[in-house]
Amino acid sequence: MTVTIGRRELLVALGGAAAWPLAARAQQPGRIYRLGSLHSAPRDAPHQVALLDDLRRLGFAEGQNLAVDWNGYGLSAEQFEQHAVELVNAGVDVIVAGGDAAVRAAQRATTSIPILALTDDMVGQGFVRSLAKPGGNTTGVTLLASELDGKRQEILIEAARTRR
Repeated sequence: MTVTIGRRELLVALGGAAAWPLAARAQQPGRIYRLGSLHSAPRDAPHQVALLDDLRRLGFAEGQNLAVDWNGYGLSAEQFEQHAVELVNAGVDVIVAGGDAAVRAAQRATTSIPILALTDDMVGQGFVRSLAKPGGNTTGVTLLASELDGKRQEILIEAARTRR
């Protein structure tokens, strides 16, 4: 039996996970939260749109209490370092970094601003110590981490049981 997840469901899951650093803090009335970004993908990429949709559902609306750094989209790998420093100097509340080069640039630029990494293997690349206890200021979404294999198997078994 094959269990599949649709593209939209995956994107919503990524967006929900990406929204966590901002949502984990209680919203303060009148405060503008600043979301920094480091991505080679354009800002209208489906996973970026899903992230902003999820943030809206959590009460973060651009132009009201959320300011998004649109200059951090569509960057080349060579631009990540400089833009990461600009984000730190601007005092963003969180940096969302897509891909290994972007995560590395963000980690070199700050040890205090939360970094949300969207990458294939956060543990394997050395971005975090473990998925359960990442440590430092980096957390995120990892898709290919082998340490998740056991959990993936549990989820598949449970899904198969509920479909009978």
